[in-house]
Amino acid sequence: MSEERGSVSTRIHARRERTHPLDPLSPAEIDAAVAVARADGRLGERTRFWGAVLDEAFAREVMAGRQPAGEVRVGLVAMDHDLPGAWEIDVRLGTDPRCLAWRPVDVRRPGITSAEARAAAQSCRASPLFREALARRGIHDVSLTVIDAESIGGFVPEKYKDRRLTWGSVWHRVSEDDNAYVRPVQGVIPLIDMATMEVLEVEDHGVVPVSEEAGPLSAGGFGRDREGLKPLEVVQPEGPSFTVDGHRVSWQGWEFRVGFTHREGLVLYDLSFLGRSVLKRAACNEMYVPYLDPSSTQFRKNFFDWGEYGAGPLTNSLALGCDCLGVIHYFDAAYLAGDGTAQEVAQAVCMHEEDDGVLWKHNDLRRGVNEVRRSRRLIVSTFQTVANYDYGFYWSLYQDGRIELEIKLTGMLSASGIEEGEEVRHGRVVSRNVQAPTHQHYFGLRLDTAVDGPLNRLVEENVEAEDDPRHDPYGNAVRMVRTPLLSEARAARLTNPATSRHWRVESADQENRYGEPTAYRLLLPNTTRPFARPDSVMARRAPFVHQHLWATVSDPTERFVGGQYPNQAEPGEDGVQVWQRQDRSLDGAELVLWPVVGTHHFPRPEQWPVMPVDRVRLVLEPDGFFDRNPAMDIPDPSADVQHCCTS
Repeated sequence: MSEERGSVSTRIHARRERTHPLDPLSPAEIDAAVAVARADGRLGERTRFWGAVLDEAFAREVMAGRQPAGEVRVGLVAMDHDLPGAWEIDVRLGTDPRCLAWRPVDVRRPGITSAEARAAAQSCRASPLFREALARRGIHDVSLTVIDAESIGGFVPEKYKDRRLTWGSVWHRVSEDDNAYVRPVQGVIPLIDMATMEVLEVEDHGVVPVSEEAGPLSAGGFGRDREGLKPLEVVQPEGPSFTVDGHRVSWQGWEFRVGFTHREGLVLYDLSFLGRSVLKRAACNEMYVPYLDPSSTQFRKNFFDWGEYGAGPLTNSLALGCDCLGVIHYFDAAYLAGDGTAQEVAQAVCMHEEDDGVLWKHNDLRRGVNEVRRSRRLIVSTFQTVANYDYGFYWSLYQDGRIELEIKLTGMLSASGIEEGEEVRHGRVVSRNVQAPTHQHYFGLRLDTAVDGPLNRLVEENVEAEDDPRHDPYGNAVRMVRTPLLSEARAARLTNPATSRHWRVESADQENRYGEPTAYRLLLPNTTRPFARPDSVMARRAPFVHQHLWATVSDPTERFVGGQYPNQAEPGEDGVQVWQRQDRSLDGAELVLWPVVGTHHFPRPEQWPVMPVDRVRLVLEPDGFFDRNPAMDIPDPSADVQHCCTS
């Protein structure tokens, strides 16, 4: 950390070595696991990797003393395109490093690596078919062409059904420093075999003019910068209020661990408040983005961004004073690249404190006494860039025991080209010869609950008018009705703002002094629903988006709400909608909640060329977990005369 603890935008770094079984894999451990797999002798020269993951179930066995301290188990996914073949490989690191298991996987199914995406783009630039299609649009310098390798998303042509495929979204630049995403090349669709990197064909749906309007994002790109903005400094003269030991964090009664995985990115483990457990695990588990436009360059677009690309490789290295402001603690991260080498992301996770306005207040007019306390929150955040879009994930912890996830959507809209004056039925015109299609963002979250212990139950609450006239003499009586959801088949639910619907995660064996089970309340204020026809690829590929909340019994093999390998998967073959058919009891179980939050994005011209942040939220707050306001012990801010006006 810098010498001035309270200076503006101070940097603090976590230790890089692992000191706890749940700490993220280090670069050395990732490289060691790959070396063990290669030494087994089964992998050929053209092997590509998709992910190295810590075996969390084994890590918890180590924590419990049931496995040797210091031993680590790592899961790898490898694809050998010379055979062809693919495997999940379990590797043990420690005193006797070796492979424990090789499980075959359909070689088409693992996610797309960044190396594959770059190679596919280069194959397009070298393809005569692709060059001819661009030449028909007056584009002759293919070095300025940008091709995003997209997952095929359930639209595999029958003749290529046995191949591992990608297709390309095509964009044009007029110079090296031009912003390609403002100039979509409409109607040109290359199909690429990812094993051979052969361009199989190039669809051409007709020439549409490429936009001539630029979309610079750098300062001064649209004229002089706005004037009059004065400095706003965040200063903590005595340093931050949190303490960090490796990846373990303590702050204002909160204790938790910061983790990081290839698939999910940021993970929080073992959250407790004032010495009582709340969550065992919390992460954004999957992201699904379907486009709702039948045009030639849009109809295939429906992406499992985490399952088909991985949050880890897409994670930004955050910039001090820009992405994060204040006294910042950074956690570095690492992931396995497609070539089998560990890649580090410096400053991948940012942690800082923010003032959050008034926490509670009362002005007693009779006594002339005003009591007010200010709220402070601790924020742990990451940003991922998925081609044109940028997503920020901000987990906030509050002094009253509340947990909030805010997802920030920004970046650039994925646009398509249109003729001048063309009617746009399924999107919005945002620039000359450019329309941005209507689309949706679904975020499938994973919350392993541990409210006052490992055994919980799920209860739904709805407001209802009193139906017994004996209890409603004035016609104004309303009650909250609790309905236990005691089996998995019942625990697939939709939100209903009209009945103030929310859910309680109750302890199975702890009560408050009022005789109620201690609980946390789950609120989903931002949701949407699918509009695609039930027989559509979109509706069938991601069944988890048809409900806003799912609940299952914890099972280490049931890890991802949309399935283990969504890339080129058969629709609906894996995922939460399959697991919950077992209809296991949720009455006093180790629960996993799978909330689905999202937004229906009908674009605005004001979101071009880059989007001001849109926000999607989830809230988890104590509901009878305490007997009174747990934030009554927050100090009176009037003691700090520099920051609070006093008489």
